[in-house]
Amino acid sequence: MRRESTERHLDPFAYSRRISSLAHGALLLVGILAPLAFLWGCSGVVSGQSASTQSPPPQTYSVSGTISPAAGGGGATVTLSGAANVTTTANSSGNFTFAGLANGTYTVTPSHAGYTFNPSSLSVTVSGGNITTGLNFAATTLTFNISGTIGPATGGSGATVTLGGAAAATTTADGAGNYTFTGLPNGAYTVTPNRSGYTFNPSTQTATVSGANVTGLNFTATAQVGPTFSISGTITPATGGSGATVTLGGAAAATTTADGAGNYTFTGLPNGAYTVTPNRTGYTFNPSTQTATVSGANVTGLNFTATAQTFSISGTISPVAGGSGTAVTLSGAASATITADSSGNYSFSGLANGTYAVTPTKAGFTFNPVVQSVAVSGANVTAVNFTATAAAQTFNISGTISPTAGGSGATVTLSGAASGTTTASSSGSYTFAGLANGTYTVTPSNTGYTFSPGSQNVTISGANVTAVNFTATAQTYNISGTISPTAGGSGATVTLSGGASATTTTSSSGSYTFAGLANGSYTVTPSNTGYTFSPGGQNVTISGNNVTGLNFTAAAQVAHSAILSWIASTSAVGGYNIYRSSVSGGPYAKTNSSLITLLAYTDTTVLAGQTYYYVATSVNASNVESSYSNEISAAIPTP
Repeated sequence: MRRESTERHLDPFAYSRRISSLAHGALLLVGILAPLAFLWGCSGVVSGQSASTQSPPPQTYSVSGTISPAAGGGGATVTLSGAANVTTTANSSGNFTFAGLANGTYTVTPSHAGYTFNPSSLSVTVSGGNITTGLNFAATTLTFNISGTIGPATGGSGATVTLGGAAAATTTADGAGNYTFTGLPNGAYTVTPNRSGYTFNPSTQTATVSGANVTGLNFTATAQVGPTFSISGTITPATGGSGATVTLGGAAAATTTADGAGNYTFTGLPNGAYTVTPNRTGYTFNPSTQTATVSGANVTGLNFTATAQTFSISGTISPVAGGSGTAVTLSGAASATITADSSGNYSFSGLANGTYAVTPTKAGFTFNPVVQSVAVSGANVTAVNFTATAAAQTFNISGTISPTAGGSGATVTLSGAASGTTTASSSGSYTFAGLANGTYTVTPSNTGYTFSPGSQNVTISGANVTAVNFTATAQTYNISGTISPTAGGSGATVTLSGGASATTTTSSSGSYTFAGLANGSYTVTPSNTGYTFSPGGQNVTISGNNVTGLNFTAAAQVAHSAILSWIASTSAVGGYNIYRSSVSGGPYAKTNSSLITLLAYTDTTVLAGQTYYYVATSVNASNVESSYSNEISAAIPTP
């Protein structure tokens, strides 16, 4: 190691300085040229003569468009008038087309019961081309009102009015007893008023909306005389009772909804005979209805049991040779697997409303269709039938590639009587299915691995072939290089990090090698006391090959010091202190640990490229320290 010193004398002391330094630099310019490629094409014209001299038929065109949404467009009648008169029906998506039209002006008008259209019609001119854009309509559902009055206002005001039938709703009559249900499509409805302490005549009314508002559906409210009572009960289990609609009939009419536990209550009832009927889609109730007589007391415990309605899906798989013993799998709203009987019949029972898929399977057979989608909606579904066809018998080739580190995700290729590729599972296992008798070759591959054996020949002869196994061995590579000159390279420590970690020591010639490395990214860093290295570290990627020539240059480190000297104080002193700062004018920090008795001091803690500022003090026998001397600076060279 080489040490350079900077020698400074405190004024009025003598001053001298010695500095040497060395600097290196390099500039690398890399240019990248991007090639340009041009593609050229050619075109030609083919012409000929017609073998006939007859005039071609006149050219015709089409007019098409869409009515949206599909709910209003699907099935709409579309009428064309003008140069030709035609009617067509829009498909389920609302699309329509008029074909075979000559040039001319036409009017297109859609219609669909229960809907209005915007615009109501469009004019279009055909002039030498099809019309495919701008001919669209928006369908809006026609809705109507049901309204009436509950009189007198003393009983009608605030009454709850319930709508049932084609739509369900509840409203409250205004202060004059008027009520209205709006936005109703065509259909049959029931209207039932209710208010505690009142009976209504009639108790309920039916109304049919058919293209017009229904008005004047009136009721008369009569105040109940005397005390009123309640009818209550529970619908169990809660899964069927919760949210069930409960209807009261008889001496008074009302509708209520069971709470989350299936409980319901009708209040404000006068003495009289009543019927209570629960209802909920997808459930039956036992009993289906009950009678109750209110006679001076509440009626409780009027309970019902709800049972989910279930249905069946059934069919036949034919012919019997293929259907008998076939496994039939149900999926979707419920899952189950059954076996078709000796006649090929199957049935799934106890199914709730919903959408299901039915799939038959049997070794040696294919089925048409392969799977069927079935919707259960309030009724059994029958005749979900399939046809079985005997398939040519096939077999499997399977095996395992171990260890899993090399087998997992390996590509396995089949050649010979059939060709195929599969990927080994996370455990290294693989299977080729559906193979006919014959001779095959199985070959594994996985980047970074070799396999033993490299491939295997396999013959299928009426049975599956198993245990066609392979052993994977990870491919490894080396990273090597040299650190020069040998003075700094010999015995240097070289550290590997990244894809793997390791440390090695260079040979006497400065060479090093890291062996047994998998593909990946690594960093190589040299170190040696008293030396710096260029570059300080290098990144390297192994990708299927050894990496060589990863070289470094070692340079001996230069140590620095600052030597200070001064003339003795004219007073009697016990010694001196030296103070240093990196900023002119301080603050200063003492550098010596004990009094300096000589007239010189060497500061060996300086750093290359830094400038330091020094002052001195003297200390007498009574340990009294003088003030700071004048300040001097020392610039430390680089390196």
